[in-house]
Amino acid sequence: MVCAFSLLGDIFRPKSFAGLFGAAPSMALATLVLSIATSGKAYAALEGRSMMAGALAFFVYATAVGVIMMRHKTSALWTTVALIPAWLGCALGLWMWWGR
Repeated sequence: MVCAFSLLGDIFRPKSFAGLFGAAPSMALATLVLSIATSGKAYAALEGRSMMAGALAFFVYATAVGVIMMRHKTSALWTTVALIPAWLGCALGLWMWWGR
């Protein structure tokens, strides 16, 4: 799995995505395997849903940061810090919605 994700990192541009494709998915899979082994499938399912909610919320966050910085030419530091509550709200909202 790590090799497959690393291959995706080599295919896509910019090359800075290689680390993202190589590390994050393989760590998520390792975490899920350890969760199944130690706490059972139900707990691993909850962990998987939480990972998906966090990833989707991060996508929304990163898109919002990119759009705001391109349109308004704001500082990267202040834009990313100011939008962290939006990421947290989105992640918690998705987690609560999937958890009901």
